[in-house]
Amino acid sequence: MRILVLGVGNILLSDEGIGVRIVEALEERYHLPECVEVLDGGTAGMELMGAMADRDHLIIADVVLSSQKPGNILVLRDDEVPALFTRKISPHQLGLSDVLSALHLTDEFPQRLTLVGIVPESLEPRIGLTAVGKAAFEPALQTIIEILRSEGLEIVEKEESLHV
Repeated sequence: MRILVLGVGNILLSDEGIGVRIVEALEERYHLPECVEVLDGGTAGMELMGAMADRDHLIIADVVLSSQKPGNILVLRDDEVPALFTRKISPHQLGLSDVLSALHLTDEFPQRLTLVGIVPESLEPRIGLTAVGKAAFEPALQTIIEILRSEGLEIVEKEESLHV
């Protein structure tokens, strides 16, 4: 099994960086099986194609622009994800949309695709999450943990992070 957990975002734009912060915490706080790769994709686009290609499951953590309340967490699966990228739901929508389209064209599209999206309160230039972003952070991280566990994987918290 080959799983990629990809966090995308710009940490200089407040809540826009939540996807990156989530994958950082996943890697720092949990023991992950060898079949799970964690990647900070930042604001990259087509450069991520090789990393995303031919995965059994691609899990993306990112902000999503939605009419829903800031802090809400949306979990979109498989065909829901590329369909939503035809509308502007993410500040990286162009890059991810292009990569997903290219993966379809090259027959390297992941077998399963999940987007864990957080509705941002602010995308203003500022380092650090808003209070709403901070409140959504842990539930979004736990959503990813549960997705990984639903694959039958053992995800165990590192002891040193239990006291942080």
